[in-house]
Amino acid sequence: MKIKTWLQKNTHRLEGKTVALTGSTGGLGLALSEHLAGLGASLILLDRNPFRSEENKRRLLTRYPSAQIVCKTLDLADPESVYRVTAELLSSPPDIFIHNAGAYSIPRHICSSGYENVYQINFVSPYYMIRTLLPAMRARGGHVMAVGSIAHRYSKIDETDIDFKTRRAASRVYGNAKRYLMFSLSALFKNETEVTLAVTHPGITATNITAHYPKVIYALIKYPMRVIFMRPRRAVLSLLAGVFSETKENEWLGPRFFDIWGTPKKKRLRSVSENERLAIARIADEVFFHSQTQANM
Repeated sequence: MKIKTWLQKNTHRLEGKTVALTGSTGGLGLALSEHLAGLGASLILLDRNPFRSEENKRRLLTRYPSAQIVCKTLDLADPESVYRVTAELLSSPPDIFIHNAGAYSIPRHICSSGYENVYQINFVSPYYMIRTLLPAMRARGGHVMAVGSIAHRYSKIDETDIDFKTRRAASRVYGNAKRYLMFSLSALFKNETEVTLAVTHPGITATNITAHYPKVIYALIKYPMRVIFMRPRRAVLSLLAGVFSETKENEWLGPRFFDIWGTPKKKRLRSVSENERLAIARIADEVFFHSQTQANM
């Protein structure tokens, strides 16, 4: 199906809606922010690099001069930045919150929260933001969309090492964090009636995440990826679908063929046991309350 045809059938205008988007300056984020601006949404761009965020804003305004766009600096590896921006959003909650930002194979360190930075960026910070904003979004009949990853299948959680501090393999460390994000949100929204959730994933595509692969590996896969897998302009359709639909417990939305190619389709998540789901929900509670305590200090 052509992208234009898919968009006509699966999206609608967003005038009067405010959308907060993390990670708007990467390949998928750039494409997603352009679609959202084109559909008339007011945008709050939440990015670590303020210069690239402002550059994206200028790019969007060139194409959509009447667009309402605000940039806020958000460093998901810095808990203080997360607490500050979340408090600002609480004063004027968005209708739609999209968590798209992520980090894969980056230099690792322990954040001020005590958690390893890949875990902090991909799970702790977005989970804190979403759970904190949830009550305020209920009055607006809000919607949350979070980007997961097929990497969540690469490992099971370890309750003795929740953030995988002792692991070396970047794919497992990243996959562990995404596993926590996806299934903790699934549990959080299980009985939610006023705010909807969509867990999505783009499959495999060339983004800032893949650019963080080790240099030798990235050099080998960079060009084949562009031939074998979907490019961001097509992969972003799964994320965009998540803006306009919801997923139920243990369900996600992504490319229909082998999770790497094709138009978006909802599928069951069968990669976690009931015991592990319960453990993730319990640990997510503990992590959230730890973050909440820090935020109130």
